[in-house]
Amino acid sequence: MTRIEFINKVSVKLKLIRLERDYTQDKMADIVGISKKTLVQIEKGRSLLGWSGTVTLCTIFRDSEVLEMTFGGDPQDIILSLAFTDYESNEITMGGKIWWTDIEGEDQFRIQQNIISRHYRILDGQDRRISSSFDDAYIRKRYRELLKKAEV
Repeated sequence: MTRIEFINKVSVKLKLIRLERDYTQDKMADIVGISKKTLVQIEKGRSLLGWSGTVTLCTIFRDSEVLEMTFGGDPQDIILSLAFTDYESNEITMGGKIWWTDIEGEDQFRIQQNIISRHYRILDGQDRRISSSFDDAYIRKRYRELLKKAEV
């Protein structure tokens, strides 16, 4: 997934997110930080949010069921993977029981891929996210580095 694809998907879902919260166009525009006119244009498919507007919307509405169903979980992980090629963190996850497929792994670490967004992540044995990226080669390289480091 690219930034443009991500922006397109979020822009298309803007109206559903607004309706999910039962917000008026005025209130939603105010929350996201755009004009009502711009919001209307986006909802009609004539315009797009842009990167910063998309990040803002996904951050403010990170618990949106619409976004969760669109991206297979929390969109923050996708945002960070798009912003950084090699995003590293130490965040606890649910272990990927719904939106994730195990690609490779052992007890210490495992690689998973999101079934919707197709991005990758590495989890440790306690289901903490170590790294995430859309770059398969990077994730596999980082996985090997983690396994090697754990052997020492």
